[in-house]
Amino acid sequence: MNLISKPPSVPLLENGEQLTQVEFHRRYAVCTDDFKAELIGGIVHMPSPLRRPHAAHHAELSGALWLYKAATPGLEVLDNATTILGGSSEPQPDLALRILPEFGGRSGETAEEYVKGPPELLAEIAHSRRAVDLHGKKVDYRNAGVIEYVALCIEERKLYWFRFPSCAALKADGHGIYRSRVFPGLWIDGPALLARDSARVMAVIQQGIAHPSHAAFVKRLEAARGRKIAKDK
Repeated sequence: MNLISKPPSVPLLENGEQLTQVEFHRRYAVCTDDFKAELIGGIVHMPSPLRRPHAAHHAELSGALWLYKAATPGLEVLDNATTILGGSSEPQPDLALRILPEFGGRSGETAEEYVKGPPELLAEIAHSRRAVDLHGKKVDYRNAGVIEYVALCIEERKLYWFRFPSCAALKADGHGIYRSRVFPGLWIDGPALLARDSARVMAVIQQGIAHPSHAAFVKRLEAARGRKIAKDK
């Protein structure tokens, strides 16, 4: 595979290489669109080809986040977006749920339209790279200021939902439902998600959206946008 589309004087990225985010980004910028690499804790990681179980669970969780976003003005769901988190971290999280800057969100964009700064929630489908997702990425996300991190471990059949900076794990209720604290009304049925029971996953998302805490959150987002507009006048 030809990885270089620009001047060959730029060195190729190598798996396991130690780089700064600036140098990593410089080299990554000359790669073809189908090439993927991440900088985690200052180390270059090149993921293996995507397996079917990873792709299937990714789509399931993506659908749940999209449904929540559709009912919550001021949010954005991102899929594998390059995210600059610091001087030694430039991952491509499987999924991100962020509050847009004009609604009071913490992350922004570069001039090249890459995400810069910590989205409020990041999610990874942990399959062949479980060790990376539960260790290196977890540390990077916590250090960058991400508030919640979801790791769906396929082979282990377990969902981890961490709240930073304490790394405390959010616990499911007696029905297996996890409730986000940063996104009120974002309810995820862990067992249903792992079983890819789409009907149940969507039903629980709708229940969360119908909860009064979600309506209150939407009002807070609207108020934050109003303050931003007033400040910019």
